[in-house]
Amino acid sequence: MDIHSRPVLLYRWVVFLLAAGYCLYQLILGSWGGVGGPFRYLTIWALFLSFYSASRMLALSEHRITRKHEVTAMCAAVLNVMVVFLYWRLYLADPSLVNGGNPIIWWLEYYLHALGPLLQIIDALFIGAVFRKVWRAALPMVAIIAAYVAWSELFVQRFNSKPEGTVTSGLPYPFLNSMEWPDRVNFYIANGAIALGLLVVFGVLGAVLYRIRRSQAA
Repeated sequence: MDIHSRPVLLYRWVVFLLAAGYCLYQLILGSWGGVGGPFRYLTIWALFLSFYSASRMLALSEHRITRKHEVTAMCAAVLNVMVVFLYWRLYLADPSLVNGGNPIIWWLEYYLHALGPLLQIIDALFIGAVFRKVWRAALPMVAIIAAYVAWSELFVQRFNSKPEGTVTSGLPYPFLNSMEWPDRVNFYIANGAIALGLLVVFGVLGAVLYRIRRSQAA
C-alpha cells in the first residue's frame, strides 16, 4: 500500500487527531485524584504510546521523516491488544475489578478499549505492514511492561491509599490489591508472556498478508 496516498494520509490524520485529543483530555480532565494521575493505568500508557506511534506514521506519510518506526508501531499495537484483552475480560467478569464499581464514560472507555486500539492495529497490519522481524520488538515490549510494573509497585502503591484490597492498597487496579505478592508476580509474568505471544501471532499474520500482496502483484 502506498503510505503517501491521499486515503492513507486522511486515515493517519484521523488516527493522530483522535489520539491527540484523548491525550489532551487525560492531561487536563483525567483522573488526577491520586498520585500519578491517569498514568497510574496501563491504558493511558498505551494511549500515549499510540499517540507517539500515530505521529510517527503521519510524519512518515508526509515525507517529514525517513525512519519507519516499525518497532514503535509494533509495541503500540501489542500493548493496545493487551489492554483490550485485560480490560474486557475483567469488566465482563465483574466491572468493579477494573473501575471500582464506578459507571463508565462510554465515549471514553470505548475509544480507549476498542476503537483506538483497532485503529492502531489496522495501520500496523494493513497500511504500514510493520510486523516484519518481530523479534526486534521483543526487548522493548518487555521493557515497557517491566517499567509499568515497577512504576505501579514501587511508586503508585507507595503514595496512594486507594483502591483498597484484602492484601494491600494503592495499586491502580482494584483486583491487584487482593492478590499476594507471589500471585501478582505470576500475573505480571503471564501477561509478559502473552505480549510476546501476541508479537508472534502478529508476525505470522504479517507474513501471510505479505505473501498475499506479493501474489496479487505478480
